[in-house]
Amino acid sequence: MVDFKNKKAVVIGLGISNVPLINYLLEHGASVSARDRSEFEKLSDEAKKVSAKCGEVICGDGYLEDLDGDVVFRTPSLRPDDPHLLDAERRGIEITSEMELFFELCPGKIVGITGSDGKTTSTTLTYMALSAKFGSENVWVGGNIGAPLLPQVEKMNASSWAVVELSNFQLISMKRSPDYSLITNIAPNHLDFHRDMDEYIESKTHIFRYQKPGSRVVLNSKNEITRGLAPLVPETSELLYFLGSGTVESDGEIFREGRPFLSTGDILLPGRHNVENYMGVIALVGDIAGSEIITEIARTFKGVRHRIQLIREKDGIKYYNSSIDSSPTRTAACLRSFGEKPIVICGGYDKHIPFGPLADVLCEKAKRVVLTGATMGAIRRALDEKDGEKPEILEVPDFTEAVLTACRSAERGDTVVLSPGCASFDAFRNFEERGDRFIEIIEGL
Repeated sequence: MVDFKNKKAVVIGLGISNVPLINYLLEHGASVSARDRSEFEKLSDEAKKVSAKCGEVICGDGYLEDLDGDVVFRTPSLRPDDPHLLDAERRGIEITSEMELFFELCPGKIVGITGSDGKTTSTTLTYMALSAKFGSENVWVGGNIGAPLLPQVEKMNASSWAVVELSNFQLISMKRSPDYSLITNIAPNHLDFHRDMDEYIESKTHIFRYQKPGSRVVLNSKNEITRGLAPLVPETSELLYFLGSGTVESDGEIFREGRPFLSTGDILLPGRHNVENYMGVIALVGDIAGSEIITEIARTFKGVRHRIQLIREKDGIKYYNSSIDSSPTRTAACLRSFGEKPIVICGGYDKHIPFGPLADVLCEKAKRVVLTGATMGAIRRALDEKDGEKPEILEVPDFTEAVLTACRSAERGDTVVLSPGCASFDAFRNFEERGDRFIEIIEGL
């Protein structure tokens, strides 16, 4: 549905992306029923302001009752099989989302990136490469990163590019796919939301399932799960790989389809995982942006905030913020970026994923582990089950005190890193807020 004049729309969730969605619907003639599970008093100022323009606002208990209208926009955190949504669908109401509407309206090319790890850095690198090629006025970035794209769609045209980071929460109900798609990797994650791992994997496949002929799909051929998705890629799409085949590395050089493209020595970002991020981006848009542009980016790009971000060095101790590390595989990649064994602050919201792999990397790569948050006990049990040498383990439930404990335990030459291996929702609204609090503490030492 694109023509909203005189239509009734229900918008579930008054968060960052749905506030501009409501404005868009109102500007295009719709009446809006705004719904949110939080009490009205707890909404952001922006949400309260836009709510005043709506014909109906329902917050708190019962916010999903009596869904009625022409179209319902699902918030990403609400499962698409929620009984209230299914009932509305049976009554002929269209169920969609802010991201699906953007895909429907966008007149230009869409580049979509998803994965368990590395998608934000890969999205940023892709945006930088295409902006350098086509001009920043013709390239947009958003989705699960940065600002929502819907408010900008009417500024776009057929020559525009939209680079979109897509989460499993967005993809699970998508019936549209980007023109260019990259899956960086897939590992257990968000099993508190999904029924099981199979459903999580299935959600990721929506990034290519509905592609138009002539589109492109890039898969990580060394990631077993991702490689196994190849038979599901539409026959009319171009299928490319990185790591095991396609875009590969040999003797410090990244090759794209057999031709040298980028020296790994030119990559300023530390860590093997960032070499792999560049390889995925080169497979995705390397032929479009060109080697010269991506090499210049590699030599100058210092990384994305909250991703192995050096905050300061004080009294011979380095402090890094990697709050984005919301899964064990992200923490593993982070810790393998350091030559020395760091002091690691770990723990947070429980997504019901196994912590055995996290315990393995902590035993191998950490000098000391300060556990905190809701998963403190679960990570401790996983560490206790490991044989052999283990790091010193401290348990400090409060986040601020955990950070200070890690700092007080450090000596000259040590590195302290926040790499939680878990989401932030037990104590913070998001990983950015957690990282900002860490930075505040470190800068106050």
